[in-house]
Amino acid sequence: MTFTLTSADFRDGDTLPDAQVMAGGNTAPQLAWSGAPEGTKSFAITCYDPDAPTGSGFWHWTVANIPADVTTLAAGAALPAGAIEGRTDFGAPGYGGAAPPAGHGPHRYIFTVFAVDTDRLDLTTDNSGAVFGFNLHFHTLARASITATYENTGE
Repeated sequence: MTFTLTSADFRDGDTLPDAQVMAGGNTAPQLAWSGAPEGTKSFAITCYDPDAPTGSGFWHWTVANIPADVTTLAAGAALPAGAIEGRTDFGAPGYGGAAPPAGHGPHRYIFTVFAVDTDRLDLTTDNSGAVFGFNLHFHTLARASITATYENTGE
């Protein structure tokens, strides 16, 4: 079975809806995943913008320690018990919607779910996307992604 990620809010390649934009609803999208490999003990989610003019991209969302029996999150929903959100590049934990500089062109927002081989990664709400990524590097069994784009035209 293939590990897949979908969203009721957008499809892979679509424009990110205003609900997921910082100046719009600033709400985490609905996400659902299936086909996790045997041995999955938890899940993690990230949202990353590789097109941010930073030299290192921009982390919009990091979540870990989602229990293995959870395979969907409603839009803007509270996370299940035990899950933890890390610090985004906005400086605080939680979802931070798309907010590219005006006139910078379209940015990609890559939402990824990770099947993790441990119940709990030793992470805190103050950990950055890089620290989440470092921990996930050593514990990922599989990953699935969908990408949406958004452009701030300044209008």
